[in-house]
This record gives sequence, C-alpha cells and structure tokens, in this order.
Amino acid sequence: MLAIDIGGTKMSAGIVGPDGTLTERRDAPTPAGTDADALFDTLAALVLDLPFAGASACGVGCGGPMDRGGEHVSPLNIPAWRNFPLRARLAALTGMPVFVDNDAKALALGEGWTGAAAGCRNYIGMVVSTGVGGGIVCDGRLLDGETGNAGHIGHVIVEPDGHICGCGARGCLEAEASGLAIRRITGADPKDATPEMIERTGTLVGRAVASVANLLDLHLAVVAGSVALGYGDPFFAAAQREIDARCRLEFSQGTRIVPAKLGRDAPLIGAARVALIRV
Repeated sequence: MLAIDIGGTKMSAGIVGPDGTLTERRDAPTPAGTDADALFDTLAALVLDLPFAGASACGVGCGGPMDRGGEHVSPLNIPAWRNFPLRARLAALTGMPVFVDNDAKALALGEGWTGAAAGCRNYIGMVVSTGVGGGIVCDGRLLDGETGNAGHIGHVIVEPDGHICGCGARGCLEAEASGLAIRRITGADPKDATPEMIERTGTLVGRAVASVANLLDLHLAVVAGSVALGYGDPFFAAAQREIDARCRLEFSQGTRIVPAKLGRDAPLIGAARVALIRV
C-alpha cells in the first residue's frame, strides 16, 4: 500500500507491506504558507519519489475536520487547506484508488493492527502533537459518526472557561495540551516545557481519556505524537494518576494509558490500514 500522513508540522509518505511493515518513507515539513497548491506540490513531491507502481491503493491519514471519505479536508492546523479536494487530487496524482480518514483514526487502526492495541476490541488511539486527535474502536469496529469525524477527543472540554480553541470553544484539550497550545501558553518551544507543564499536560490528557472511558466502556488509550512521546514517563504517569482518580465506575476502573508501540511509523502504518480495510 501507498501510505500518506498529513500533519500540521510534518507530511510523510511511505510504502507498507501486507504484514504492516513500513519499507520506504519520505518526510518533509508542512509548508506554513496559505497557498493550497504549494502545500499539495510539497506532498506530491514526496509521493512521486516513492516506488509505488506495485501498490494497489493509497491510504491517507489527515488532520480534520473533513467530509466523509476525505473528499474535502479543512485541517484546523493547516490553514492553507479549507475544503481542499484531497482525495480527488491524490487519485489524479497516483492513478489508483485513494481512501482518506482522520489521521488519529488511522493511527488507532495501525496500533490495533500491529501495535499496542493488537488483539484489543475496545480502545482509543490518540495523537498528542501539534494538535490533538483521536480514533475510537468499539466492539472491534472503528467509529465513524454521522460525517466521519467521530473520535475528536481534542475537543473534549478539560478546562471550563480555559483558553480559546481554534474551533471557537474554550477549554478544549487541544487548546490546553497540544504543542501549539503549550507554545502559546508558555511562549517557549514545547520541547523545553518545565516539569510542571509536562505534569499539567499529562493530567489534562488523562482527564479527557477518563471521560471517554466512562462514556464508552473501554479500558485502553494508546497515545502517540511528539508531545506525548517526547515528554515520556512523567507525562504518562500524570495521565494515569488522573485516569485512576476519575474512572470510578466499576466498568471503567483499571483503564490504562500507554505509549504507541509503532513510534514514528504509526501514522503511515495506520494510513495503509485505512486503505486495506476498504479496498
């Protein structure tokens, strides 16, 4: 499968085998401008540099929101794309069937395929990076929702009357714990966060996970992304403490939060899985 991951900071393309092994990858920073075609040209250059002639389909994970199937995408962290016809443009570029879904939903599929959620039928996969996204698997099935945007845990309210989010609400997890939010709050690179900020970030992520666990009767959160994985053990310990404190229902007690197993390959492996389950 040809696999593509599109995020607010970085874009990647790769080749993934039928066993979930990533064999080739190309990466580039996501252009910061407002020219939609210039951004797509950067993505196209990555794709065309890959030996994808033998691929049967293309799977894509992209930031949301989007129309069902990625016909038009409007990632909050990519202002150049508003109602951008991503699926059609990639189909024209590659000459193959293209299947698009939210990047965090793709990650959830990847981690359930060969990662930390393998064999689990009820879990949430999350990305805590430039933004915050999620994908939910219940009873072994990825939840889509009415328009394909189910799983947006980044817009669970964790701090009532908190910071204004890009969506227009206040106190969303994305407005409090994403890389962009940490930069706005501290005025510094998220990599340089203090122990107190790392603790706060983990706590707020744990708070959101607890709400999902209490709502949907699931017991596992698998988390990837540069913020979560970069902050490491202190982040996950703070998140687990908050989950333990707030998951008090009999069925939600024992909910765990763990790092994504597939590391930096997770988004591309997940994107391939998007195509594999639909082709």
